[in-house]
Amino acid sequence: MGLSKRRLRVSVLGAGAWGTALAAAAAPYHDVCLWARDTDLIQSMSVHHCNARYLPEMALPTSIRFTADLAQAIAHGCPSQASNAPALIILGTPVIGLREMCMQLVQHLDRSSLTVPHTTASLVWTCKGLDPHSGQLPHEIVAEVFGDSGQHELGVLSGPSFAKEVAQGLPVALTIASHHEALRATVREVFHHDPIRIYGTTDIIGVEVGGALKNIMAIACGIADGLALGNNARAALITRGLAEMTRFGVRIGADATTFSGLTGLGDLVLTATGELSRNRQVGLALGKGQSLPEVLASGLTAEGVRCAQAVRSRAKKLEVDMPITDSVCQVLFNHVPVKQAVSQLLAREAKSE
Repeated sequence: MGLSKRRLRVSVLGAGAWGTALAAAAAPYHDVCLWARDTDLIQSMSVHHCNARYLPEMALPTSIRFTADLAQAIAHGCPSQASNAPALIILGTPVIGLREMCMQLVQHLDRSSLTVPHTTASLVWTCKGLDPHSGQLPHEIVAEVFGDSGQHELGVLSGPSFAKEVAQGLPVALTIASHHEALRATVREVFHHDPIRIYGTTDIIGVEVGGALKNIMAIACGIADGLALGNNARAALITRGLAEMTRFGVRIGADATTFSGLTGLGDLVLTATGELSRNRQVGLALGKGQSLPEVLASGLTAEGVRCAQAVRSRAKKLEVDMPITDSVCQVLFNHVPVKQAVSQLLAREAKSE
């Protein structure tokens, strides 16, 4: 692959596993700053060049700048008067913290425009899920905070990816979804090099729906595997789960073809079958007889748990049939035994595919 000949400035806001992995992937080619609000974590990474909390035993490039100063990190990822080269800010925060982060970003960008007039930032978020309180997808939260001025280039980076494998330098393919061609080009310039491939699309809704709902389907597949229901059952859940994701996505404006790509089928297969999938691990534990409080008390958390109720609530308002999501919610929140939930799912009337 052709590598970028320019060293761009990239700021990653959020030093969880995925934010750290993306920073590590970009650092050999670009000037990367990684921000976290936890000063102890920043100090540890600065000294040891390892994120012992979220990516233990993974050595990080020594060129990464670490900071707990949000204003400094944002300034690093914004265009400057000294260079015409694009810069990039990556929001590596979970969906539940996205609104607060965007509000802080707006305040800092407004102040920056006083010294660099008409500052236009390129912003990419990576979180997957629906906000558990508002039921909004990430792009809806971003639009609500930033407004419709169109001043900034916005998009979402997603795809079938485990942070640990990306940090190890193993091959991965991701999708950047944005209505801004320049932003899609910038993300390619930052990340499209061995061993990462970046594909572009304008279907933000489809990419986000796939990233959110695949976690719920992975919990369902984990439950089936925990009950030892076999490979046939897992294949059926993946296939019908994909249909469920597509049905929901198309209803709110997604392109149906997106769900046959990386952020639909690709991410679903990875999360439903991969050993590193936390959502699958939650399902496995439930299938083997643990209750949700017991699973959470063990320290195992997953996006699909927080997202499931929000998806079910929004689907009901839209009158979208979501049988797998309903069954997962019955197990998670209504104390329905997993075997009973599976029996109810299998007892549904036969219908055309």
